[in-house]
Amino acid sequence: MSGQFLQRGEPAVVPKHVRTKLALQAGADLVIELPYIYSTQHASIFAKGAISILDSLKCDYVCFGSEEGKIETFYELIKQKKQLTSSINTSIRTFLDEGLSYPAAYSTALQKNLESSKLDVSLPNNILGIHYLEAIEHFDSRMEGRTIQRIAANYHDEETNHHSIASATAIRKILKGDNQSISDFVPSFTKDSIEEYINEYGALHFWNEYLPFLKYKLMTSTKEELENIYEAVEGLERRVLHSVLNCLNFEELMTSIKTKRYTWTRIQRLLTHILTNTSKKEIASILERDRVPYIRLLGMSSMGKTYLNTKKKLIDLPIYTTINQQNQKELSTDLKATHTYASMLSLDNQQKLIKTEYSLYPIIYDEKSNQFSRS
Repeated sequence: MSGQFLQRGEPAVVPKHVRTKLALQAGADLVIELPYIYSTQHASIFAKGAISILDSLKCDYVCFGSEEGKIETFYELIKQKKQLTSSINTSIRTFLDEGLSYPAAYSTALQKNLESSKLDVSLPNNILGIHYLEAIEHFDSRMEGRTIQRIAANYHDEETNHHSIASATAIRKILKGDNQSISDFVPSFTKDSIEEYINEYGALHFWNEYLPFLKYKLMTSTKEELENIYEAVEGLERRVLHSVLNCLNFEELMTSIKTKRYTWTRIQRLLTHILTNTSKKEIASILERDRVPYIRLLGMSSMGKTYLNTKKKLIDLPIYTTINQQNQKELSTDLKATHTYASMLSLDNQQKLIKTEYSLYPIIYDEKSNQFSRS
């Protein structure tokens, strides 16, 4: 599970300790954090981070949602893709030179070179699924892919057109103040937990609440400091700086920055890295290791605990259950993300939320009593 910031380059609506509990209540047995450096990335790095952790945990299968719904179609495309790697890479460069964003250039290149494929590579979950399966091959993992078809709501759908299924985008829109309830689209315990968080902390986490902090960071940074931020390329950071002076809210800022070349998500990820002051050097030093170098355990059920006990001799990565002097440096980027994430809260609530990073995990869930505890 992503931590405080997500792959779309935005803060999670509620923090990871709340979402860990929700995942356990929904049937997950182990909840592992995908570190910030992987969770706020484009699809290929995001997928590599997730797959490397699951492979280290000795999982047998990886199951992902997709618009396609048939795993055989993915494997057929990947087989074809290997045979046409050079041609596809050439097409990607051509489409990038024409001004397309990388995701658009990638999917268009696949469409052009793999015309016989049955997989619709214009759809985001299908693209992510390709990267998951390629990451399995990259790590020479014994894991197998499985997929569940996404139905009724597309990835970017902002409206609710089904009586019980909605996209994450639509649910976030409702939570921002749409005159509608999320009750029909999430389990009752999810709705209750979100309401409890609002009552306890006073707000949910949306980009607009971080805009003053983003402005401050941009206005007090030198040209060189902004250029060193991860994903600041081709002068995009200067475009952000110019736009932030004249916007009244986050929506205005994004609209003024967006171009054909840079997707909304790509820009949000840059803004997230500016907000957290994450540099190109900081990211590169971790990504050069190829695999995620540790397992951060956020929560587990009794079955999850049994699984870890059974596999622990086979798992060759450290499993972090607490933050201490030995691992604090390795977890520094995630700690920084939590401090940044908490910044829009009142001072006392900031301290309370930051404290969860050090004292709450792993969260233990007793399925029979529906109770949580700290190990």
